[in-house]
Amino acid sequence: MNTEIVATFQLSFIQYLTYQGGIHAQIEAVRVKSDYRGQGIGKAVFDYAIERARAKGAHVVQLTTDKKRPDAIRFYASLGFVDSHEGMKLHLA
Repeated sequence: MNTEIVATFQLSFIQYLTYQGGIHAQIEAVRVKSDYRGQGIGKAVFDYAIERARAKGAHVVQLTTDKKRPDAIRFYASLGFVDSHEGMKLHLA
């Protein structure tokens, strides 16, 4: 059997104070191998992740993306994600 990993993502569930200790889901490290982009794999990954978040009782699914990735931003918007916050980083090393 020849198996090839063509997509990855990390889905974390974080309990927070908003919504009386509700859960939010954070999607990170989303990657689809370049040879496989445009075939619906990214949408399938997000459909799976969003369904897992619903099953866990999350109130929101959020992600961050680099502002230099307009194709990714358009893709996330096509899935219903909205630009709602400004993200900031402090690199420590």
